[in-house]
Amino acid sequence: MKYPDLPLPDDPSLARNITHFARALRRAGLPIGPGRVLDAVRAIRAAGFTKRADFFYTLQACFVSRPDQRDVFAQTFRLYWRDPQYLEHMMSLLIPQVQGLNEDRPPEPAEKRAAQGILDVPPPITPQEAEETEIDIDASHTMSTQTQIKTLDFEQMSADEMARARRILSTLRLPVKPLPSRRTRGGAGALPDWRQTLRAANRQGGEVIKFMTRAKRTQPPNLVVLCDISGSMSAYSRAVLHFTHTVSNQRGAGWGHIHAFTFGTHLTNITRHLRTRDVDAALTAAGTQAQDWEGGTRIGACLDRFNRDWSRRVLGQGAVVLLITDGLDRDDAGLLSSAMQRLSRTARQVIWLNPLMRWAEFAPKARGIQAMLPHVDSFRAGHNIASLEGLAAAMADPTDAGDKARMMAMMREQSDVMGGKAA
Repeated sequence: MKYPDLPLPDDPSLARNITHFARALRRAGLPIGPGRVLDAVRAIRAAGFTKRADFFYTLQACFVSRPDQRDVFAQTFRLYWRDPQYLEHMMSLLIPQVQGLNEDRPPEPAEKRAAQGILDVPPPITPQEAEETEIDIDASHTMSTQTQIKTLDFEQMSADEMARARRILSTLRLPVKPLPSRRTRGGAGALPDWRQTLRAANRQGGEVIKFMTRAKRTQPPNLVVLCDISGSMSAYSRAVLHFTHTVSNQRGAGWGHIHAFTFGTHLTNITRHLRTRDVDAALTAAGTQAQDWEGGTRIGACLDRFNRDWSRRVLGQGAVVLLITDGLDRDDAGLLSSAMQRLSRTARQVIWLNPLMRWAEFAPKARGIQAMLPHVDSFRAGHNIASLEGLAAAMADPTDAGDKARMMAMMREQSDVMGGKAA
């Protein structure tokens, strides 16, 4: 990457601008403290620079500590350090785009985070302004604002609200209890260990002095996420995939392997992309691979392909399937029903998140929903952060069907009504 020449500013201006640049990086997600800012100022003063590239790589050596942070740093550097019309470009990144309009170029990974980080940080102030500035912090509505974000529909969120929602999603945890295994291990337990008991007795001349026991081993279950990325699910699928990325990169959550698939008209495995530490780069790579994003819906065909090509590989060891879709499928209902039946028999638990349940008058009238509902263990809403927080309760108690019993009762009532009209 070639950069034009950048003149060296005086020392006070250099320190203030590097400090402001570091604040923007911290807002964009990089862990930067005062120590790194001092190191960067000292490094620039000691090494000097005559070209923009020298300045770029010197700051990168001071502020970047992991490979996944390079995209955020590069985009923030490009937007902050005298990029022509950078303010107009940042505003265009943060304003929601009208669907169907083509931009001059697609946004690069971490570009929106970089723009948000720069716009959220106030500009550097001079010592004279600092003496006259009075800081007044009002935190009276902080908790109520966070509660409002948690209950707000993903589809109704503005760009700023979605940014705050993503920060909340990045802190959520989805713990799960380990499953008992058929294998055992030596130690205190309720199972007799005849082999070790006889070996110990043989060393004592055939006399049993201590009775050995074994205990059951435990193993973490796998998590399989099947996310609908059709046009009607676009806003919800992005939020759920952001949440899935958070769970995939958590340590000590109790999960074994986490697999993620997207489906619209085709099934796409995006597991390897979600292992990228940077969430923007992960979702950008996943969106590039999934060519059917915001397209049509063929739920039955995609689930059938998953059962044929992937179920034996990823549904072992008591896997939990998290299915995110609205169930609006126009294909053959018989294919969808058989695919769901096979999926429910292979998985330990199938949890269905449907954003249509946000409506109080929702009823399972669509053929796709009627074909899928009998084969799921839990049927829940998936339209806001609060509904995602309720996943922990659903996974902790597999016998709790949640709203499934109510939906099944509504289906029976609807079938009775239709039967009465036919009669």
